[in-house]
Amino acid sequence: MSPHPFDSAIALAEAGEGRWQGQTSSAYANMVGPFGGVTAAQALGAVLRHPALLGEPVAMTVNFASAVADGPFELVATPARTNRSTQHWTVQMLQDGQPVLTGTVFTALRRDTWGAVEHAVPPVARPADVPLAQGPKRVEWVKRYEMRFVEGALPDDWHGQDSGTSLSRLWIRDHPPRPLDFASLTAMADVFFPRIWRRRPVFVPIGTVTMTVYFHAGAAQLAQVGEGYLLGQAQAQAFRDGYFDQTAQLWSEAGDLLATTHQVVYYKE
Repeated sequence: MSPHPFDSAIALAEAGEGRWQGQTSSAYANMVGPFGGVTAAQALGAVLRHPALLGEPVAMTVNFASAVADGPFELVATPARTNRSTQHWTVQMLQDGQPVLTGTVFTALRRDTWGAVEHAVPPVARPADVPLAQGPKRVEWVKRYEMRFVEGALPDDWHGQDSGTSLSRLWIRDHPPRPLDFASLTAMADVFFPRIWRRRPVFVPIGTVTMTVYFHAGAAQLAQVGEGYLLGQAQAQAFRDGYFDQTAQLWSEAGDLLATTHQVVYYKE
């Protein structure tokens, strides 16, 4: 069988200690350059493949320092500090010797402790009861996901009026379906279209500047999700002076909070 498009996109070849060679994927092309979620997943992959890795990802921040050009890139992952149960990493993605992405990853050995979730899954219709959305045909990466919007889909009418809310909720999974893991969860944390297009439907230029993902589940819990849907919820907090932030949550069909994410986005009138 042919590899899944996502696995082909995040494939890396070792190029020395802590260094990896990769290639952008046309299957995950955005309007300009590659889909940022896959770029973040590629950066995480450099850490997950490192022989010095301790534990599992708990948090990751990536800063998009420049537009990623279509073509080859190099990833450099460095363990900055290793303790008994935690590890701190720095990551760089380079093109033509210049950084196009910088980041940090925090990994740790997970231990059984008391736990609770205060951000409960909202009551919504099940995936089978929500129609499959048709994304913009000219954006290739959207075709790699099944998206079923409960509310807050991409506008049909770009009327430019303030809708009063930026909230979206949708069921999502890879297309074709693929077992969930840290890499695909990282990419899904970036599937939410820019909140300014939901709040005020005007097609303004945008670009994510920085994105953080917090992983609230370990590999075993992600494996239990399998090829099931995730429920995603995204909303902005403030739009001002050319930048806005948006937060998002990702739950399993069973209602387990798997990840939360926060990003800052540049926009231009």
